[in-house]
Parts: sequence; C-alpha cells; structure tokens
Amino acid sequence: MEHTLILASGERIRHMTIRPWVVGLAGCAAALLLGGYFVATTYLILRDDLIGASVARQARIQHVYEDRIAALRAQVDRVTSRQMLDQRMMEDQVEKLMAHQAALSSRHGRLDAILERAGDAAAPEIEAPLPIPRPDRPARRADLPASGDALDAIAMITDRTTTATIPPSSKVSAYAPTGRNQADRSDQLFLELRSSLDDIETEQMQKVRALAANASGTAEAIAGILRDTGLDVPLDDTTAMGGPYLPRRGGGAFDATLDELDLALNRLDTIRDHAARMPLGNPAEGHAITSRYGTRRDPFFRRAAFHAGIDFRVASGESIEASGSGTIIGAGRRGGYGKMVEIDHGEGVVTRYAHLSEILVSIGQTVARGELIGRAGSTGRSTGPHLHYEVRFKDEPVDPARFLQAGASLEPLLAAR
Repeated sequence: MEHTLILASGERIRHMTIRPWVVGLAGCAAALLLGGYFVATTYLILRDDLIGASVARQARIQHVYEDRIAALRAQVDRVTSRQMLDQRMMEDQVEKLMAHQAALSSRHGRLDAILERAGDAAAPEIEAPLPIPRPDRPARRADLPASGDALDAIAMITDRTTTATIPPSSKVSAYAPTGRNQADRSDQLFLELRSSLDDIETEQMQKVRALAANASGTAEAIAGILRDTGLDVPLDDTTAMGGPYLPRRGGGAFDATLDELDLALNRLDTIRDHAARMPLGNPAEGHAITSRYGTRRDPFFRRAAFHAGIDFRVASGESIEASGSGTIIGAGRRGGYGKMVEIDHGEGVVTRYAHLSEILVSIGQTVARGELIGRAGSTGRSTGPHLHYEVRFKDEPVDPARFLQAGASLEPLLAAR
C-alpha cells in the first residue's frame, strides 16, 4: 500500500509517494545498522577481555624470561667470580713458584764460591736446574714443552687462564665444567712444578750436607793424625778476630746448610794451613835412615847415648829441603851440630838440619815446605856425610818419625787443596 507524504513550506507545497518496497528497504537498512552496532559493541566489550588475557600472558612470559635471564646472569657471575678467584689463586701460585725459582737460581753465586773452595775432586756437582719430570711418575705434563723451563710453563698457564672466555651458549651447565677442568689441570701442573722444585732443593741440601760432612770428617782426620804426633791441634782459628756484627745472610734451611758448609770449609782450611806449616815433609826424600831417634851407641865413645833426631844417609853436596813452612831462626855453626839451619814452624814446633856443608838461607827468611835450605855435609861432630834431622816441641826433642809417618798419612788429604 502506497503512502503520500505532503510537505508545505509557505506557498510552496511538495508531495512524495512512499512505496512499500522503499519502506522495506529502509527497514532492512535500519536493521543492518542496528545489528552492526550491537556486533561492534559486543566485539569491543569482548576485545578488552582478550587484550587483558594477552597482556597477562605476555607479562607471564616476560617474567619467566626475566627469571631465566637473571638465572643466567647469576650463573655467569658465579662462573666469572670462580674464574677470577682461580686466576688470583693462580697468580699467587705463579708468584710463589717464581720466587722459589729465583731463590734456586740466586744460589748459584754462593754455591759456585763454596764449591770452588771445596774443590772439584771432592765436590759433587750441584746445579739449580729447572724442573724435570720424576721418573717414578707417569708423564702427566703433555701441556709442557719438553725443553721448556718452569717460567715458560707458568707463563703458558697464566696466558691460558687470562685469555679464557665464557663460551657463547645459552646452556648454563656448559660453563662450569670447562673452567673447572682447566683449573684442575692448572692446579695439577702447579703441583708438579712445585714438587720438582722441592725435589731440586732437597737434592741440593743433601749434597751440601754431604759436602759439609765430608769437610768436617777430613778436618777431624787431619787433626787426629796431627794429634798422634803429640801436637794440640784446634779445629777453629784461634787468632785475634774482630769487626762489626752483621746478621747471618738469609734465614731459610738452605742458607743455614750453606753456612754449615762454609764453617766446615773454614775449619778444614784452618787445619790444612796448620798442617802445611808443620814439619810433615821429608827433608831428604828417597834417602835411607841410618840412625833413629832414641837411645843408641855413640859413634865416638861407643857407649849408650840419647840421639835427639834421625840421621839420613845423604852424600855431601846433595840438596836438603825444608820439611815445613816457617821462619829461619838459626843459620850458622852451632857446636857439635856443625853448620845448622833452624826453622820455627809456629805452635812451639822447631826443626833442625845439622852437619850441612853449605847453608843457603839466612835468619828471618821465610821458607815453604820443600824449599832448598842447604846442602848435606859432615861438619861438626860427625863421622861422615849425612843429615841430622831434629824436631823439637816447646824446646824438647820429639821423635821425627812420627811427623814423617803423619806426613805420609796426610799426603792424600792435603793434596786435595
């Protein structure tokens, strides 16, 4: 059914006819608009819930991610702290090993001086070598070059530790074992190096102690042989001494051992110097003894008499040598001794060389053992060319044979000088 719509405006009048299909079309359009409005409103209402749920889910994911990141950072911090601690510990170990190595190397000066005194024949070789693997241990130093020294090995370890970085991995469990294994290998290598240095130091000390014991034993042996002659032989220098007090160098066990060796060598030098002054040589080497010390038949009176020395069968003009070092205190004729040389060896010991045909020294002259002092003859109370050799201790005659025997026994000990 059609409807007519009349519109009047002043004198103007309009009318339009509204057909049914137009009304239906308008109704449909209005229904569509109303439906769209309700759909849009419903979407907006539901969309807020979806957005909230999405935001909450994203927040949960972010929290989980942040927790994961925090755990990773904490793990990295722990690994870094452990590496820094290992590096500090390694630096301390490196410093100790380098100090130990430097101490071993610095001993060469004192060792060389002392071993030179001890003599090459009696002194075993003492070195301050760099560590070498011990034969009783398996070869666990694959990281060390065969010809490298301790300091190179230490530097190599330090470089490994310093340049070590955390691998770019998201797996936290991969960090710790790698660093720990490297630290374990480094610790093991440090233990090997320290053990080798300790072995070297122990070997050095053993050899130094052996030298000290050998020097002390030699000094005691020389002193014992000299005491058999009736002399009182001190093992230490009793001459006047003095000077400002200076503390002993070093304070470790090795320095104390070196000091013991030094003192033993000083005692040995003192006793050897003392023995070198004593009349232990033979004034007429290679010549037979014709009359010994003690009671004998006097060659002139043919009755028992005391003979204060020993006589050597020496042809006239043959060389007579000093039996020990000392100072000439007599050189000239002296009664029945004829031409005689008298030598003061110190410690109250004096030797006499009588019946000489020629005197080749003068009073006050210093002579050494084996030095030519005169020539054999038959001056004074003598029945023929020979040497009358006499040893006196504190102005009393003693048997020269004891000194000759002591000299023969001491020859190998004094020859090591």
